[in-house]
Amino acid sequence: MASTVAFTPAVAVGANVQHSRRTSSLRPVPRARPVAARASAERDGAAAAVQARSGRTIEECEADAVAGKFPAAPPPTRPQAPNGTPEIRPLDMAKRPRRNRRSPALRAAFQETSITPANLVLPLFIHEGEEDTPIGAMPGCFRLGWRHGLLEEVYKSRDVGVNSFVLFPKVPDGLKTQTGDEAYNDNGLVPRTIHLLKDKYPDIVIYTDVALDPYSSDGHDGIVREDGVIMNDETVHQLCKQAVSQARAGADVVSPSDMMDGRVGAIRAALDAEGFHDVSIMSYTAKYASSFYGPFREALDSNPRFGDKKTYQMNPANYREALIETAADEAEGADILLVKPGLPYLDIIRLLRDNSALPIAAYQVSGEYSMIKAGGVLKMVDEEKVMMESLLCLRRAGADIILTYFARQAANVLCGSKRP
Repeated sequence: MASTVAFTPAVAVGANVQHSRRTSSLRPVPRARPVAARASAERDGAAAAVQARSGRTIEECEADAVAGKFPAAPPPTRPQAPNGTPEIRPLDMAKRPRRNRRSPALRAAFQETSITPANLVLPLFIHEGEEDTPIGAMPGCFRLGWRHGLLEEVYKSRDVGVNSFVLFPKVPDGLKTQTGDEAYNDNGLVPRTIHLLKDKYPDIVIYTDVALDPYSSDGHDGIVREDGVIMNDETVHQLCKQAVSQARAGADVVSPSDMMDGRVGAIRAALDAEGFHDVSIMSYTAKYASSFYGPFREALDSNPRFGDKKTYQMNPANYREALIETAADEAEGADILLVKPGLPYLDIIRLLRDNSALPIAAYQVSGEYSMIKAGGVLKMVDEEKVMMESLLCLRRAGADIILTYFARQAANVLCGSKRP
């Protein structure tokens, strides 16, 4: 009588493999992995864990929940105060503002002011040279070669969301005259730069500076008479030609920073006469005769050859005068009103915000930038935190856009980037 030999699955598989090697005609049949069995075991283990914690099965807990029977909440616990803390009766206060500040989520939910890269305008210094020249008084800033370094800086800025730029030229001394005629040369440094940028990056917004000081051999924003008087109406005539030249090159916003009387209306009329109805005017409405401009003048080599700018820039002691300038610029057709400097003049920014429906710009000037940079280098302040706080304060005061040399650095922070 033949005997029956029982094979286990492992033995059977081994036999099939051996047979396959001998005959090359048979292949082992793979066995299905016990997925369903393992998943079932995992569920059983989870149920057991619940039962072990509560002493009851999942089914019992679900039945109680359907019936509205829930376990009692654990008793509240209060963190211990340090030894020596006085035991007092809580103050009788209906309102406790700290309630809305007690967690990061609540603080973020109730934050009133925000800032994004779209609020930032990056000032760029340009020159005729090929190399980027560092500006000693402004660490991290350069006179950019208009063909190469400028394009790289704009590329990096756009990469983190900064799409607005304002151009400031370092004009060769040989091109400077008392009447600043180079300011409206259609083939000058600024028009060529605008053409290049618009060809490479047609979607960016280009602001320009309308003033004679970079082009003047006297270093003033206007034509200087032999007795030292800055000639207002004659200067405005030159500024109109400068603004039209910039618009012809492709500027989106022309920005008269000279503080001559009547220049906004005259520039608007000149632009419209040439068909540039869509070119905006950002007027330096409240530009003060400030001591914070020093590093900027080093960057452009535009210090006045004599005297100061107090007959056309505003007295830092004056507040109500800004309302006069605001009313005039609005009536003459300004599209944006600017306050310069920024942080020392937060009250003026708020004044314009409360008295005009136009967009308000603030210029965080070179002196403000350099002080924050110096404080960071000397480890007196946290540069990044002070930078971001200062920009947020300008926004809180009422600025819609901020011209700042920190624009790309701040945008890196806002984007969570660590790019150089």
